[in-house]
Amino acid sequence: MLQLLAHYGCHIILPLVVALLSYKSNWMYAYFIMLACFLIDLDHLLATPIFSPNRCSINFHPLHSYYAIGVYFLLLFPKKTRLLGLGLIIHIFSDFVDCSFM
Repeated sequence: MLQLLAHYGCHIILPLVVALLSYKSNWMYAYFIMLACFLIDLDHLLATPIFSPNRCSINFHPLHSYYAIGVYFLLLFPKKTRLLGLGLIIHIFSDFVDCSFM
């Protein structure tokens, strides 16, 4: 239960906190962009089985690979892609938290 709270808390609450603190005037837009980063989980559909409760997604799925994480980190630097990069890094951090419970 603690694992689920930590994982989804990081996925849902952490982007909200970041949006409220960093994008005060446009927090709702920032929050929904960061939530849209859940779409990288579509790469889970490429795995067999699609869901495995004891599998860490970091460096297992293509959009969760170390190379992809490097690209997400680089997205933080240009102002135009910063919000997307932030959402993707938060998503990866959330998955890392999940992996640390395994």
